Amino acid sequence: MRRGVHAERDTAGHDPTPTVSVVVATHNRAEDLERMLGGLAAQERKPDEVIVVDDGSTDSTSTVLAGHEGAGGLPLRVVRRPDAAGPATAREDGWRASTGDLIAFTDDDCVPRPGWLAGAEAAWAGRPDTFVQGRTDPEEEHPGPFSRSLSVDRLNAAFPTCNMAYPRELLERIGGFDTETYGRDPGGEDCDLAWRAIEAGARPVFADDAVVRHAVTHPGPIGKLRIAARWTTPMTAYARHPGLRKAQFIHWIFWKDIHYLFVRALIGFLLPTRWSVLRNWLMYPYLKNVWARGRLEGGGPFLAPYFMLHDLIEVWAVARAGIRTRTPML
Repeated sequence: MRRGVHAERDTAGHDPTPTVSVVVATHNRAEDLERMLGGLAAQERKPDEVIVVDDGSTDSTSTVLAGHEGAGGLPLRVVRRPDAAGPATAREDGWRASTGDLIAFTDDDCVPRPGWLAGAEAAWAGRPDTFVQGRTDPEEEHPGPFSRSLSVDRLNAAFPTCNMAYPRELLERIGGFDTETYGRDPGGEDCDLAWRAIEAGARPVFADDAVVRHAVTHPGPIGKLRIAARWTTPMTAYARHPGLRKAQFIHWIFWKDIHYLFVRALIGFLLPTRWSVLRNWLMYPYLKNVWARGRLEGGGPFLAPYFMLHDLIEVWAVARAGIRTRTPML
């Protein structure tokens, strides 16, 4: 029988120590994966098992994993998929293959700090109706305008899986990740999972001492535009969960405040020139924002047209999701 919080009491009448599984989905990030595994090996609270799902990698990921399997450091088990199925399916396969009472998720491009698991387990405290979000810090503070990372310093309504922990009992109760909806597209499955847990009566708590460091990637100007265009499927979670929209949306429709400013500026731009006062009032906050973003990123006013194009693509991706789900969103 799996030993855990809800297992039978031992002969002395005490609850056995809860077990903690770490689940990681990986795809073609061998170098990052090596660093992540090193972070897990350095944990103050050792994981009872580590499940890595290799989601059809074609780089040297298999070599990295083979070097850790049976090496005596981490209690590592690898689930190998011959073809990539996407992060939702990989994470679902991972936690289903695990045995722990608490399932801690992180990503292959993150490095957990030594107190990560201990902090998550302490915040959970064995409660079946509580799940945990930890702190995520980017590895670089000012990486530039065409980079990408993640920062979470309080409860974040999107609940990214780079730093989350769920009791097994809760995951089983809500049915795990929705692999049918999210499929191969990255994003949205983690947010949907958390909000289904909340709607089932679970409560999220934040663990400031459960820290992971998130890698900074540099997709470049074209790559960042491609990322902006792929937000359609992830926005399905916002259509499904009114509580999520209430927590995140601006004026009930706009995903981000910059989307609100962009649409407002666009309306101003389309007004007749004779309405100059109203046009200026509508457009000024957005123009001020893109100018400030350019200065912050070191490109000054020359980056303003790029930011406008980026915002247009992102707003359209969200609007497309709204059309698909019949939920007003921009």
